[in-house]
Amino acid sequence: MRSGPLTETLKMSRRSLLFAGAAGGLAAMLGSGAGAADPVDAGALSGQIRPFRADMPEAALADLRRRLAATRWPDGETVGDRSQGVQPERLKALVDEWRSSYDWRRAEARLNAFPQFVTAIDGVDIHFIHVRSRHEDALPLIMTHGWPGSVFELVDVIGPLTDPTAHGGEAGDAFHLVIPSIPGFGFSGKPKERGWNPQRIAAAWDTLMKRLGYARYVSQGGDWGAIISDALGRQAPEGLLGIHVNRVERATTFPPDAAQALMSGAPAPESLSPEEKAIFMEARDFLANGFGYAAIMATRPETIGYGLADSPAGLAAWLYDKIADWVFTRGDPEQALGRQAILDNITLYWLTNTGPSSGRIYWENAAAGAKLEPVRVPVAVTVFPGEVYRPPRHWLGRAYPQLIYYNAAAKGGHFAAWEEPELFAQEVRAAFRTLRS
Repeated sequence: MRSGPLTETLKMSRRSLLFAGAAGGLAAMLGSGAGAADPVDAGALSGQIRPFRADMPEAALADLRRRLAATRWPDGETVGDRSQGVQPERLKALVDEWRSSYDWRRAEARLNAFPQFVTAIDGVDIHFIHVRSRHEDALPLIMTHGWPGSVFELVDVIGPLTDPTAHGGEAGDAFHLVIPSIPGFGFSGKPKERGWNPQRIAAAWDTLMKRLGYARYVSQGGDWGAIISDALGRQAPEGLLGIHVNRVERATTFPPDAAQALMSGAPAPESLSPEEKAIFMEARDFLANGFGYAAIMATRPETIGYGLADSPAGLAAWLYDKIADWVFTRGDPEQALGRQAILDNITLYWLTNTGPSSGRIYWENAAAGAKLEPVRVPVAVTVFPGEVYRPPRHWLGRAYPQLIYYNAAAKGGHFAAWEEPELFAQEVRAAFRTLRS
């Protein structure tokens, strides 16, 4: 792309902008001295692409430290394992570092090292990172994070995907990369009306890519990013060449007899192989013991939101619990990601007050109902060994009739790009290689 809307955007002033949705909320909390920008009418700016730079008010960081110091801790668990949730010694260590030595400005600098923008789509401001490859024939790729993650999940794959020759790849594997924040997450706006489900977000992503001048592109995602990519693949807008997911939807891929047994509580069907029965039992355990978070947000996101908005320690526990559950090093996310990376992600949720608003996507998805139609574009799938659900290839045909790539990776968990960025980048390159011609 040699010209188009982005060309004009890059001519704009590179001055620092605070995103009105996030910063405006902080201004309300901290008073007029917070340094937030004036509220922006997203409708009036529809179609414009504005430069963005993360720059949270210092007063917000001081408020965070004050709240952390005043944490009232629960009495403690009655077990010696993780069966009741986050263990006190782990969360107290995390909160102590957060309060005493954590540096959010370093995290801001990581984001600000990349070109960031905001544009209004369908009345909501969408924040996104946009990095164009130096390789002219790079393939445009929109990549979407999930919950309890953010764009921080994907920062370490920007280099390998946009500049593959510097990371063991070839020029022909390069991507122009667009990484948006889902509405209600991070620096994106918080919808003021219902209806922002994965289908609507997928349509917004197509608008974003076309607005950036990309007539042909591919999509990638894990967690909600995978669900949004699936929705985009069902819509199959003109120019979408294919999708890659590292998280597969159980509802669309589980064998019908096994799905019925799973929901009714019946034993695994005898038709399943030993390996398939193991997948069945893992799914049953997840629904019985690991799905409560989703049930709460799908039914009462506002109720849980009060605590997430008011207590940083409570927010940290809520997010840390699922990060710990889903990394390859089960129960030890510090080993998989490092404490600094975990705190970067949690702090973004806190400073933007998106603990409550991010949960509404579960409610919106439940309200919209299941979308079980097959994906209508070519699909690539990578199954990472630490993922919650790891279906075999032959289970995917109903959902993905145009399955062009399937691979079981050697390591990595639910947060594959965050945990194993180099391996993840290799998978994305391989996944889309046949769609570049």
